Parts: sequence; structure tokens; C-alpha cells
Amino acid sequence: MIRTAVTTEPLDVRAHEQAVEDRAAGAVVSFAGVVRDHDGGRGVVELEYEGHPSAADVLAEVAAEIAADPAVRGLAVSHRVGRLEIGDVALAAAVSTAHRAEAFALCARLVDEVKARLPVWKRQVFTDGEEEWVNCP
Repeated sequence: MIRTAVTTEPLDVRAHEQAVEDRAAGAVVSFAGVVRDHDGGRGVVELEYEGHPSAADVLAEVAAEIAADPAVRGLAVSHRVGRLEIGDVALAAAVSTAHRAEAFALCARLVDEVKARLPVWKRQVFTDGEEEWVNCP
């Protein structure tokens, strides 16, 4: 089972965990990438993510590569685009496997690959009113 999405809708990590449930899975590991109130020693008040039109395809490609590991019983990953507030989930991921070590390793690999390859740009608005765009990979 693979589920992916690039969406403007709020992300629910619990829904990702439920999407990967499998009777053969003894472990479900999830990740929530949450908008924090600081970056590089500066206060942040909001973020905006803008995705390239290929973002959904790239996310599906990354998910399929990780899910090809025979240990994976289920995988779900989503990235939010648009304006996000402090505390909002920007990246949600969950992986299920038979054993915990595999689930931790594969979820970490999934998140790392998404961060490295997803064509999404981030605009940060700082407390002093300045803005900064952070390039995607």
C-alpha cells in the first residue's frame, strides 16, 4: 500500500499511520515535519511552500523507490503547499514493516529522500518582516 499527496489541505499524521496498517506489520513509524518559530537564530512567523508542477510525480517516485524494499508493508507520505502557520505539519510520513528497526530506517530514508528531491520552495517570513526564499534541491 502506497499513498502520496501534495496538497494545500492540513496534514494528519494519524491518518498516515492508519493508511499503512497491515496485519503483518509489527511496527509503524511516523514523522511529522512541523513548522517551527525560528530558523538560523531568527524568529519565524509563517512559511509558504510552493511546489513545481512535477512535485506530486516526484513524491510518488520517491515513495515507490522506498516501498520497493521487501520489508515495507505500507507507506504514506504527503507534503503540504501554500501558507502554513507555526505548528502546522508540512511533511507527514508513515512506514509499516514487520520489525521496528526496519520501520525506523525506512521512514528516515523516506523523509531524507523527500527533502533531497522534492521540487518545493519555501518562503520564510521573519519576525522583523524580512522574507527569505529557500531553494529546493
